[in-house]
Amino acid sequence: MRKNEILKKRADFKRRVFRVRKKVFGTRDKPRLAVYRSLRHIYAQLIDDTLGKTLTTVSTLSPEIRDELKGKKKTEQSVFVGNLIAEKAKSLGIETVVFDRRGFKYHGRIKALADAARKGGLKF
Repeated sequence: MRKNEILKKRADFKRRVFRVRKKVFGTRDKPRLAVYRSLRHIYAQLIDDTLGKTLTTVSTLSPEIRDELKGKKKTEQSVFVGNLIAEKAKSLGIETVVFDRRGFKYHGRIKALADAARKGGLKF
């Protein structure tokens, strides 16, 4: 790829992030479920935007599920992360969240995490 193409891709991604973020705002009762997907891992965190604090976080690097993820595909790992974030949210007394997919398309690992969180009891 040429440098201009890389810069355009990065600018397009930032534009999508801002487009999603301007509509999504988390509170203490209804925090923002922010999802980040890297090439190897997936991360999810519940954020209270009024205080600017992260309430809880889960990723494929979390010690609670790290051993269970060995040998699983990345989409299957996303399901584990979605289930665990739903459990942690319930333990904090949170039932509804606002989903923040950032600039990522809602398919594949992002969708698998969201569906697992819904099955775990979160509403969004």
